[in-house]
Amino acid sequence: MSESTIPPDKLVRVYVKMRTAHEALTKEYDTKIKDLETLMKQVKSAMLGYLTEQHLETANTAEGMFYRTIKKRYWTNDWEAMGKFIVENNIPELLEKRLHQGNTQAFIAENPDLLPPGLNVDSEYSITVKVAKK
Repeated sequence: MSESTIPPDKLVRVYVKMRTAHEALTKEYDTKIKDLETLMKQVKSAMLGYLTEQHLETANTAEGMFYRTIKKRYWTNDWEAMGKFIVENNIPELLEKRLHQGNTQAFIAENPDLLPPGLNVDSEYSITVKVAKK
């Protein structure tokens, strides 16, 4: 039996069952990963505590080594001021190179004759399945 001869109601029924199973597995996976990540954070905290208490930057053990580093993140709460600062100081490299998908789609829809140079678009069909209300 080819795919095109399978009755659509059967395709939907099978798809919904698979989607439900996928969601259940994903939820189980996410829960287990979250629990494992919590335990890993506790162990890392204990290692950081050890290094701090011993006034060390690194520790070697028979099982391996661990060391502490400083991780920094940068962000702004004032995009208007940050944008002005970036333009005034000619430092566009502070920004990441990516397009906002929703805003770009809206711009193209509102300005079909004004396409930004170098803009690429990928389109593909997708299927959405909704369960019939009983």
